[in-house]
Amino acid sequence: MKKGRAYFASHKNTLLWPPLFTHAWITAENINEIIQNVGVSGEIDLLSLDLDGMDYWVWKAIDCIRPRVVVCETHNIIGPDEALTVPYDPNFVVKTPDYHSASLAAMSKLASEKGYRLVGTHRYGFNAFFMKKGIAEDLFPAVIPAACLQHPYSKHARKVRWPSVKDLEWQEV
Repeated sequence: MKKGRAYFASHKNTLLWPPLFTHAWITAENINEIIQNVGVSGEIDLLSLDLDGMDYWVWKAIDCIRPRVVVCETHNIIGPDEALTVPYDPNFVVKTPDYHSASLAAMSKLASEKGYRLVGTHRYGFNAFFMKKGIAEDLFPAVIPAACLQHPYSKHARKVRWPSVKDLEWQEV
């Protein structure tokens, strides 16, 4: 946080109004309070979510902001038709490689419930982009998770890495 503050304080474009930095353990129970405590509420342009753990549950809990676009990391080792996440645990810490987060199908399902559509991912299929329904649908049509998980990296991850964690406790959503 110290390095981030120093970096933005030394740049002309952010000298007068630098970004805020907040240090907190994020849970589904406190995420709205954390966001509101920095003075953010209502409609915003972008929410980027990458927690490597409780991403699904934290996004599900967020109700104090309405982003137009949500970017979140998903887990591309899980098949495109499996809506799975790790069960909620406010004290979750990754202890087993690849046992964390949620599948693209799970995040897409949650996105739809919250009024968003999946518009794509980056080439490897784990950074997903969701747009609010009704915004630029002609330019960014909805896509299905299977269309986003076709890169050889994603296919390899499902083949090689998924078997080592598939029998752990995943929650279907």
